[in-house]
Amino acid sequence: MNKINFFPITALLATLIMSIQAVRADDAVQNPCTGPSALLALLDRPTVSDSACVVQYGQAVLEAGYQHANLTGTGGGTADNFPEAELRFGMPGHNEFVLLPPNDNLQQVPGSPHLQGFSATTVGIKHELGYTKHWLGAVESLFTLPSGSPAFGSRGTGVAFNGIVDYAPSNDTGISLQLGVTSQTNPALAGGGRFTSVNPDITFTWLPLWNLQFYGEVYGQSRTGPGLGSGFDADGGVQYLLTPSCEVDLEEGVRLSGNLGGFTHYFGAGMGFLF
Repeated sequence: MNKINFFPITALLATLIMSIQAVRADDAVQNPCTGPSALLALLDRPTVSDSACVVQYGQAVLEAGYQHANLTGTGGGTADNFPEAELRFGMPGHNEFVLLPPNDNLQQVPGSPHLQGFSATTVGIKHELGYTKHWLGAVESLFTLPSGSPAFGSRGTGVAFNGIVDYAPSNDTGISLQLGVTSQTNPALAGGGRFTSVNPDITFTWLPLWNLQFYGEVYGQSRTGPGLGSGFDADGGVQYLLTPSCEVDLEEGVRLSGNLGGFTHYFGAGMGFLF
């Protein structure tokens, strides 16, 4: 099996993060996480990667959605999960607290009993490093609690550390690069084994109107399970601001290689709110 060398990606991301100057909103450069389109920049959904923006102190963001996937494997089948909720709260010092409550999952495979249960709960902290006219950087730590159902939960504690860098070539285009390292466990029914993975992600965005954004993303993991190889998927979609504080979105994703997520393709829809 071919091995993937992630060192150039790691070195590039580290160099970009270190090069970002700690310019703040009281300087001449406008904070890219504010303005009439701020919610589109703030939202983590519907991309797999997280936003480099932190929620401003005194504000909160709520995200929710639904996803339907067609599964890989001989029997095929489908999987549905909702509400895909995420709560983020702005904290002092350019930080935010994040809470991802459990999802309700339903998996139906022909010839097998239906599986239904909750995923694990995750909490975390993100810190904005700073920004310039074209660059924005952040780091985050996420902790998955040993929780959820035997079929969809986490048998042990999981940890993730991500570095995120955004680059804006123009006022209406953006490129986001996220690189993470995770240590996680499978659900109990899948053996509960632990594995470590390096997870690259690149996302492209286009904002033709202040309230309309299109995106495309490619993401992967160096390991998709204990003893398993790499996997890569791609997704894309559209986001629309009904108001500066309310967003709706549509997404579609497809498997590229390996078995990351266990699906051939999926589609979903959701909403985001800024308070």
